[in-house]
Amino acid sequence: MLAVACTAFLSLDTTAVLLTPVVVVIAQQSGLNPIPFAFVTVWIANTGSLFLPVSNLTNLLALERLGGPSAIDYLARAALPATVAVLVTVLFAWLVFRDHLRGVFTTRPSAAEPDRALLIASAGIVAALAVLLVGGAPFWLASTLAAVALVALFAVRRPHTLSVSLVPWSLLLFAGGLFVAAEGIHEWFLADLLDGSNSGGDGIVSLLTLAGLGLLGANLIDNLPAYLLLEPLAATADRVLALLAGVNAGAIIMPWASLATLLWHSRMESLGVTVPWRTYMKYGVVLAPLTVVAATLAIAL
Repeated sequence: MLAVACTAFLSLDTTAVLLTPVVVVIAQQSGLNPIPFAFVTVWIANTGSLFLPVSNLTNLLALERLGGPSAIDYLARAALPATVAVLVTVLFAWLVFRDHLRGVFTTRPSAAEPDRALLIASAGIVAALAVLLVGGAPFWLASTLAAVALVALFAVRRPHTLSVSLVPWSLLLFAGGLFVAAEGIHEWFLADLLDGSNSGGDGIVSLLTLAGLGLLGANLIDNLPAYLLLEPLAATADRVLALLAGVNAGAIIMPWASLATLLWHSRMESLGVTVPWRTYMKYGVVLAPLTVVAATLAIAL
């Protein structure tokens, strides 16, 4: 539930960067295997990113196609498929890791927070950001104000923690390259084909086909350029949601399918926890189609 809330209000990348070390460290301190909790975090970061426009950049890109709805109106449309995607993910995680979730554990006493004022102020800024995003404030403005406020706060309280190394430059360059490649493919090869094929209908088979294309595209070239590439096929609200289900919930097979996944893996390595990509892909190839199909059927309802 914490991963769902973090993803819905603060985006999947935030969940990957901030929640991953929290669950891993708590699991380790409690003598538990951190892998199940880490996998649930990264899976829900992707499959749970349908709830609100800010949950995933693909959702923000889709707002114009949906007629520019408010966050509440968007949630009314996306709530059912988003909830179904999360439930399928949790059920799958329980089936896969149930043997690791038996028994008891002993918690350690909580250590005193060394800078309680910083904790409270930071939490207040994040809470205010969530309210602004749901309340209809421009996403770029709300996020920029929150970022500036947090940087200013840490510059005063803990200036030594601020560094340009906090920005994942290599991953940003990689993602930018994927955007350029996708735009080139669209303009040079697929523009006429896709632009003339945007009336596939809202039947179950048609929605499943579009969602499947989104899943395939996300795992081939990353979810953001895949959405941009396939957007001309989404002529109705249901087709937009089906495409979002494919590129969001389906982006859990290949490492590059989602920037959040790469950020998650980077955080895991920094914590000294090794997760082979082969293991990640083995689970994803089963979970991705299950989640996308279930969410798309919920849209068709």
